[in-house]
Amino acid sequence: MPVIDQAAKGEQERLRLLAVVEGVTWSKEKDKVQEEAFVWPDLVFLEFLALLAVSVVLGIWALTADAPLREMANPTKTENPSKAPWYFAGLQELLVYFDPWIAGVTIPFIILFALMAIPYLDVNPQGNGGYTFSVRRFAVTHFLIGYGLWIGLIIVGAILRGPNWNLYWPWESWETHKAGTEILWSLHPTVGLALMAGYAAAGCALLLFTTWGRGLRASAGTARTVLVILLLLLMYAVPIKIVLRLTLGIQYVLVTPWFNV
Repeated sequence: MPVIDQAAKGEQERLRLLAVVEGVTWSKEKDKVQEEAFVWPDLVFLEFLALLAVSVVLGIWALTADAPLREMANPTKTENPSKAPWYFAGLQELLVYFDPWIAGVTIPFIILFALMAIPYLDVNPQGNGGYTFSVRRFAVTHFLIGYGLWIGLIIVGAILRGPNWNLYWPWESWETHKAGTEILWSLHPTVGLALMAGYAAAGCALLLFTTWGRGLRASAGTARTVLVILLLLLMYAVPIKIVLRLTLGIQYVLVTPWFNV
């Protein structure tokens, strides 16, 4: 932008160049500023209005709709099946396939840790602030698989489980008696340890020998890549264990004096 500078000598005017901005005119930059909005107070004020509107709707709904309360509890009769609320039905369903400390503590902790780690693991600069599948194929695909797995566990636990926690399809009546015990067996510790070692080796192969692994290491670094593969192995171990239990009756893949998997 040229600025007129009065010379100290004489009446001659000189032009002094302050800056050169290529490809951007003053009018375009001005329009761009006008299209932008501040987080405070513009965005925060709109979010506060939306919060008030939702609160009013929920308040009216709560006052006019009856809560789906059931009959009074009978201490002399144990409900069968006894189910947790739907949002905990997935955890209750996991108890069928894993020990309580794994299903109720370890797996939820890993899920929460992985969700919090996603912004630090996904370093792809494209599509920031959006949910574009074309630039987030890997992340979106595996996230939807994990999300679908959790929703599936909730549906099975809340809808498809009947008396004695047996599996009943929607067209089957709970009056139909089903055997309450399963014939389960566990793998020999040597076999289980070998299978788990092979499963971990598959993850190492993804890290070292695949084009995807090399590309991820180049963009995100070795530490992030190792953590991503570890989380993926842990996530897919859950449906693998479920399939082994339902198809082959395998209760534990690895049995040790300290823990069972």
